[in-house]
Amino acid sequence: MITGINHIGIAVKSLEDHIPFYRDVLNLQFLGIENVPDQKIRLAMFKAGDIQIELLEPVSPDSTINKYIENKGEGLHHIAYQSDNIENDIEDLIEKNISMIDEKPRKGAHDTKIAFIHPKSSGKVLTEICQIDG
Repeated sequence: MITGINHIGIAVKSLEDHIPFYRDVLNLQFLGIENVPDQKIRLAMFKAGDIQIELLEPVSPDSTINKYIENKGEGLHHIAYQSDNIENDIEDLIEKNISMIDEKPRKGAHDTKIAFIHPKSSGKVLTEICQIDG
């Protein structure tokens, strides 16, 4: 079951260029930087109340984030919803004829399991379901 918003993902060309805004201007708590090699990204996380802001920087030209920035520019990339049982939620979404990018959960950042819903099924908003795996 979806229990709330986990994070909002923002595609950026450079973490170093954008971290000061979130940390020093908005005064959000900086949670650190993580490399996610299988997704070919580096990300920086900030705490904004109960929600996290995730800045996504491509580390390879063939990264999906790099392709996104080339096509649409920097900006809002996805909204991630917290799940208490991602496998059940994926099954439920498929039963409701929702088009999934991931029909099985995969490893995400920060010890999570993740799955993406295709934007054509969610009002053109890339939507992630995530479950803390710890």
